[in-house]
Amino acid sequence: MSLPIPDATLRVALFEPRIPPNTGNIARTCAAFQLPLALIEPLGFQIDDKSVRRAGLDYWPHVQLSTHGTLDELLDQLPQRHRLIGLSRREGTGLGDFRFESGDVLLFGREDTGLPEEVRSKCDAIVTIPMPGAADSSGQGGVRSLNLSVACAIVCFSAGHQLRMW
Repeated sequence: MSLPIPDATLRVALFEPRIPPNTGNIARTCAAFQLPLALIEPLGFQIDDKSVRRAGLDYWPHVQLSTHGTLDELLDQLPQRHRLIGLSRREGTGLGDFRFESGDVLLFGREDTGLPEEVRSKCDAIVTIPMPGAADSSGQGGVRSLNLSVACAIVCFSAGHQLRMW
């Protein structure tokens, strides 16, 4: 499916999402902020899955949705001026220190594995949400990560606010 609004100021892409309610909630966030949403296959569910639809409630008609067989397929459809911004819980620039630009694509990884190294290497930058209550490198003593839909909402709002989209 081709990209809606090819020249969007900001867009969200989900790499191989697995959990239907997360995708539904992210779709709802995208509808609220008027951000196009690209889903990169394989998906862990059918887009018409009841739980995806339920999480998005009646907002699906307002979601500018596209699906892509691979990340490269999505990248081939993007305008020349874009940056691929990977979101990760590790080894990134803190969200508050990062400067977003018009045309940025916010790429979020799978809920269970995040962004694989080969995908991270295609990103122009990696951004992370600082978490004072984060677990240590062994995964102990705190929170390992935020829920994907929560992280997406935080980053979308921060980036859109910084770009003065509203």
